[in-house]
Amino acid sequence: MRRVILASGSPRRKELMDTLGVQFTVVVSDIEEKIEKDLKPQDIVKSLAFQKAEAVFKANRDALVIGSDTIVVYQDKILGKPHSKQEAEEMIEMLKNEQHQVMTAVAFLSEQEQKVLCDVATVHFNDISKDEIDAYIETAEPYDKAGAYAIQGWAAKYIRGIEGNFYTIMGLPLDLVYTYLHKCSLMSK
Repeated sequence: MRRVILASGSPRRKELMDTLGVQFTVVVSDIEEKIEKDLKPQDIVKSLAFQKAEAVFKANRDALVIGSDTIVVYQDKILGKPHSKQEAEEMIEMLKNEQHQVMTAVAFLSEQEQKVLCDVATVHFNDISKDEIDAYIETAEPYDKAGAYAIQGWAAKYIRGIEGNFYTIMGLPLDLVYTYLHKCSLMSK
């Protein structure tokens, strides 16, 4: 059986991969992400996932390497990870009582094939008061999350609904990964 490597330092992605029941190792790709200008958000997230997988694949050519990236898009603007309380507050303020898209791309690199898939989900936020925003940004949660929130964490109480795959929003669309691994005969029947 071919080795499977998850090219991600994300504890959430590792936890999600664990639920698939496939043996894998984690190798973090410490790359400097390069974003080409004038790309659409979906092309950007696919490029980032590929870059992460490619960096690890170069040293592990006998493995299937899986790289992933997630972005939050509001009105065609990509919301990254906030670097300050002010940025986190601005992002949550922007998203409240609105909808936005979460895009997660997954790159699969092996000697046999290079494939990048992308899934998009829509998240609908409730209206959130200033006091609620202030309390939320005082937690550690917003600062390592695209869009300044974690759907599976404290922010869950502000989500009115979603359209699409919950796991895409968490950062790894399990159905895409499972289907690909099954196709490669890396999953038990």
